Amino acid sequence: MANDDCSEIVSKFFLKCCLHQPLNTDRITALALASRPNPPSPDDDEVAPIPLITGSIAELYIQPMLSCVGDIDIMYHSSDELAIPEGTAPPTHLPAEFHSCVKVYDILDSEFPGYVYLQSCYLLTECTDDGSYNAVRCPRQCMSYIADSNVQLHGPAAVTDLQQALPLSLRVSGPLNSADEVYCIRCLSWPSQAADWSTRHRNYGWPDSATVDRIVSNGCDVVHVAHRQCRQHEWMGRYQWRLSFSRAEIVLLNSWLPVQQIVYHMLRVFTKKPQLTEIRPTGDAGAKILTNYNFKTLMMWACELKPRSWWTDDMNVVRILCVELLHTLAVWVTDARCKHYFINKCNLMDHVDNSNSTCIQLIAENLALTTETWLAEWFVHNYIQNCAQLCSGSVSLLFDNACTSAALEEAVSQIVHRRLTDFTSLSWSVFESAQFLVIKKVLLSLDVRGCLFCMTELAKLDRALSYYFTAVAFLHIALKTTGPLDDELLDVLATICLQSNDLRRCRNARHSSALSLSQAAMLMKVVANSSRSTVQLIEIELCESYLHRALRLKDSNSDSVYCLANVYLAVLCYTTDRYQMAIDYCTLVTWSQDHSHYSSQCCTR
Repeated sequence: MANDDCSEIVSKFFLKCCLHQPLNTDRITALALASRPNPPSPDDDEVAPIPLITGSIAELYIQPMLSCVGDIDIMYHSSDELAIPEGTAPPTHLPAEFHSCVKVYDILDSEFPGYVYLQSCYLLTECTDDGSYNAVRCPRQCMSYIADSNVQLHGPAAVTDLQQALPLSLRVSGPLNSADEVYCIRCLSWPSQAADWSTRHRNYGWPDSATVDRIVSNGCDVVHVAHRQCRQHEWMGRYQWRLSFSRAEIVLLNSWLPVQQIVYHMLRVFTKKPQLTEIRPTGDAGAKILTNYNFKTLMMWACELKPRSWWTDDMNVVRILCVELLHTLAVWVTDARCKHYFINKCNLMDHVDNSNSTCIQLIAENLALTTETWLAEWFVHNYIQNCAQLCSGSVSLLFDNACTSAALEEAVSQIVHRRLTDFTSLSWSVFESAQFLVIKKVLLSLDVRGCLFCMTELAKLDRALSYYFTAVAFLHIALKTTGPLDDELLDVLATICLQSNDLRRCRNARHSSALSLSQAAMLMKVVANSSRSTVQLIEIELCESYLHRALRLKDSNSDSVYCLANVYLAVLCYTTDRYQMAIDYCTLVTWSQDHSHYSSQCCTR
């Protein structure tokens, strides 16, 4: 067959079969794992691990016929720990996911770029009145992390075996049967080691300024893993940490064009070859010359250094992958130089030296000698052929007999047709799996933290799933409610109605009449902007529940709380045509001994 024809056929196959679909079985499995109920902390049952789904599952929004995702990656940070760059002041306000008492650590640079030490510096305690934090200095002590000896480790990750995977398609990397769960410490600030990243000049506008600002505002994380040269060191092996830019990478890769995501998928597939990623230095069974992070770094640099037209004008993804990216990677391997995308002074191949020369030469040759023709044929035999097996026997047979360019094009067109035909039913199967997950999540555990996580993550996948979660949660609460709502269900219902909430404030409000009054006030604003409906009636009932709780709490004997709560109740009763009850609540206000100092507040709220 003609060389150019094969390359064009393979390119068209990938462009047509890698569909834009964030909702897939991998993401459903990851969401199910991340939303599991976590055992309470032995010291404080309000301290909890906060999950973040990372890695390829979170980064890739395309759904190819064969998945290159090998495992699920989830990072967890504890709600009572925080890291800050050395020399910066401790924060006075924290996101709602944090605990009311937080241990703070300074990030200290190590002798290796990208690697740091953590040293305790402050203890933050929340002031429940205004939600701000007071900082008290604490003894400075370097922090280490000792993993459970019974847990299987893969680098900094604890490996969880997935007994029930959901493989609805074939995979390049085998079944999705494990999850890497990484403990980390959250840093809300952009690290000083990467300060140059946000300000460096970009000729082609990627990433744009809005994306850069979003990434910087998200900060980073710190994971417990030492540099390769330090892992056997008695002290550094225990106390060294690495800066993680997983949050930034999710935002960056989700901003890619579909063709860029497709090229990255192809790169990931091709580099599964044993001649590339499985070559290891002699005597170092745990180290690899090339890792997935090298390939991701290659793509991020290419997206920044190449104009948009370079990706979109030709649209021959085989040529893009072969002529430029693989040959660029060959140079990097030869020079033992892979510049970190975020940290200027960090070389991701600084562990490679002259003792690895044989390995380096072998990998570099495999990359440099790759031609467009050879690469296209490699994808035909190692990827498209497996896709043909997903189709009917006639399509598979047609592919097996494809000896000419025309025959190959016809076989591939049949695979594409089958892919597009089956995609709708496959999407429904995935959606049904997601619905099952929603029901299971609601029935097993429904609390404010889990509710917020599910609503946020489901909205990223499919807005309809977020609505479905709301409906199931409403029905579940209605089924469980035989009398007054308990505090947890009250807050869950408010979270669903508001589509957001402040977990820490919710829990503080259970012991504060003023904060309960504030919760009711937020809901009243929603009621005021809602038309008469069943949902509005639910919101009114929630308001009244918070107001009655405010009146029941021990600190509710102040005139301001008493009067405001009764005025709000009168307004709600009037709104729902319960005029006599509205009059009764107003009467209670007028009977109060002294309401001169809050009467103006009643009129303005």
